Parts: sequence; structure tokens; C-alpha cells
Amino acid sequence: MSDARNRPGVSLARPGVYKPGSGRSLDWRKTVAKPGVIVVGAGLAGLACAKALREARVDVHVLEAGDAPGGRVRTDAHEGFLLDRGFQVFLTAYPEAQRVLDLKALSLRRFIPGAKVWRGGRLHTLADPLRHPVEAVSHLFTPVGGLLDKLRVLELRQHATSGELGDLWQRPQQDSLRFLRDLGFSEEMIDAFLRPFFGGIFLERELTTSSRMLEFVFRMFSQGHTVVPERGMGAIPEQLAAKLPSGALRMKVRVADVWGHRVRLADGEMVHADAVVVATDPGTAASLLVGMPAPRMNRVTCLYFAAPEPPVEGPWLLLNGEGRGPVNNVAVMSEVSPAYAPKGQALVSVSVVDDGGDGEGLEARVREQLTEWFGAAVSAWRHLRTYVLPDALPVQTPSALVEPHRPVRLAAGLYVCGDHRENASIDGALTSGRRAAEAVLLDLGR
Repeated sequence: MSDARNRPGVSLARPGVYKPGSGRSLDWRKTVAKPGVIVVGAGLAGLACAKALREARVDVHVLEAGDAPGGRVRTDAHEGFLLDRGFQVFLTAYPEAQRVLDLKALSLRRFIPGAKVWRGGRLHTLADPLRHPVEAVSHLFTPVGGLLDKLRVLELRQHATSGELGDLWQRPQQDSLRFLRDLGFSEEMIDAFLRPFFGGIFLERELTTSSRMLEFVFRMFSQGHTVVPERGMGAIPEQLAAKLPSGALRMKVRVADVWGHRVRLADGEMVHADAVVVATDPGTAASLLVGMPAPRMNRVTCLYFAAPEPPVEGPWLLLNGEGRGPVNNVAVMSEVSPAYAPKGQALVSVSVVDDGGDGEGLEARVREQLTEWFGAAVSAWRHLRTYVLPDALPVQTPSALVEPHRPVRLAAGLYVCGDHRENASIDGALTSGRRAAEAVLLDLGR
């Protein structure tokens, strides 16, 4: 069984210019004079920040410890399959993403609005009542919550989509579980559908996440489509990186320390700039910036299997509505985008939330549970890879979102961005990157 773990601090190995597919690695420090701005980290926030600075004609250089851009949003090619580093989706209603990304160029592939829920020994379909009203009526009496619960989903949608988006972040907040109970959802509906659905998004099944975050996410689901790029989630940072000029993105360069306008590399060299933006993952940012606490992070484990044929047909999200066993949600990614798997094979993604298990024991327990769902055919599935992601997403409790837009300017010439400065989403990461760029431009008088 092969494990792939995302960890900060990739060792320095021939620091070079990022050129996808070129295989070349040039020593950037021999070719570049003092840069205007250094961005540390080439995740979504760092790339969005660099893009905004370049559009303002500021000289910027992005230093990334890894071998490719993306941070926590990466896609690996493995035996002809495309494996996202953890199950992730993109919501087309994200407002910042609409401004920053060329969505058409990503060739987005949609999930079906709704979900299939495993409960009582079979999968039950819950369709979006506004987008698929005929199917939704036929599913009103499925054993996943009661009739009133399904009507309250419409009430939740109306509540989440009302008013201006900016006002949503100023609403009174409580934890998501209490919020759902106050809306009148039954415990059966919460446990069978809402807990695995939102738990898979927040990466915590206790639903301690702020109700502001729940409303934001549900608003995005309601106003757009749930998709993945045709060639995997890594296509998003690749698109942003491609908008930077040649030589601006430097891979395999690890920053050891940040002092105001200076950064010290892992090999001891000091690099000076007019401004430095720390755009790493939250834990690394806390280690580089004195006085910045590291936010608590939620974990997830994602297992990928190659199957001779898809266990379900169609681009559905499958949820564990029984609350037992390690599996929270399943998706057949090749049914969403055929490019995720070689012809004649299916790619199955399985997410395990709030589980400290690892290794062969977890795989065996997942197979045992999915055999209940899909039968003996699961024994023929071939395990491809397991991603253990202990720092997958910042915790978003009400206390974490008291200040929804946290400062990105730490001092004149020193800035920070990432989803830990906004909300824990792709849109939050992109927004924080843009906000950091605006702060830099203001201080530089641009």
C-alpha cells in the first residue's frame, strides 16, 4: 500500500524556474536582481497574489518548496489515473474565482445536484427540488428524513441566498449543528444526510463549524454547479501559474526564515525585496512569522481504487447515512470526468473523516464497508494510493470566524495570505491573495 502525505518543508534541491514539462532547473539567483516582491508559497493564495501584482506591473517572484504549484490543491498522474490530493470539488458560484479564473478553459465537469445516501441496506436518491423537481417529488418519501425535512431544505436555501453575500459574514453565528436544529431539521435528517454532507465539506462530523460557513457553502451550492476540471483539481493552480511571466515561479526553493523585507533560504542565503508575502500553508506560516498562532486543522484520509466498472452510474456524490464505519463519502470520479481514469476502468474516491486510522487496517475496513454497499465486486478493486492529510483544512468554529476577514498586512513590507486569513475554501484562498496584493500595492504607492 502506497501512502502520499502532504507536508511542509520539502528539502531544497536545485532551486529552479518552473517550466511545466521542460525538465529544466535553472539557478534563478544567478539571473535575477533584487525582486520587488517575494511571495513565499505557490498555493492558490500565493498564485492569486502574484497574478494581481503582475497585473499592476510589480516585479514579483514566487518561491515554492514543492515540485509544482498548488499547495493543498494538487493532482497526481498515477498509472494513467488522475488522483486529486484528497477529494475536492469546485463551486462555480465562487465570486472571486469567477473574477480570477478562466472557467471555460478548465473544461469543468458537473456532479448531479443532489446525492445518493446509503441507509437501511440500499442507496436512496435525493434530488435538488429546484433543478430536478419531478425526481425530487418521487423522492419525498425516501427514508432519509421526513417530508418536513425536505421542505426545510428549501427554507435553508432561501435563508442562505437572501441578502448580499458580504452581509452573510456579519450575521449572528453559532455552530452548524445547533443552527440546523434551530431550523427544525429532525435528528434523523441531520444524521442521515446533513452530517455526512457538510461533514465531508468541513472535514468534521460533529458540525462544530460556524453557521456562517455553512450558509456560505450552501449559498454557493445553490447558486452554481458542483464541478471538477476535466483534468483534475490541479488544473486550477496550473492555470494561475501559467499567467505568470517566465521565471517568476521558482520551484524546490525552501524558505527557512522571514525577517521583514528579507527571506533566508534553507541553504543560508539571504534574499532582499521591497516586500514579502507569506502564502504558505497555515502551519508553515506560523513557523515563519513571529507571533502568529497556528490554526487548528481538520484532517481527512482519501483512498483511491481502480475498478473494472463503476459501482454506480452517473456523476453522483454518495453519502454514508448510517453513521457507522470509516467511510463518509464516495465518488466515482471517472463518471464525473472520464479523463480521471484509463479507458475501460473506473476511479473510485473514498473519503474518511475524523479517523486516525492508517495503513492496511483502514483499507480493509473501507473494503468491508463498501462490500455492503456494492457487493462482492469490491474484492476486484485495486488499491491505487492513500492520501493521509492531517492538515487538510483550517478549523472554522464560530470563534475562528468572529473576524471573517483577518488582517493580511502584518507590518510595512510584510504580509500574509491563505484560507486561514479568510474562509476555508478555494474562494477564500483566492480572495486573501488578492487582498494581500492590494495591501502591498497601497504601501508601495501603486
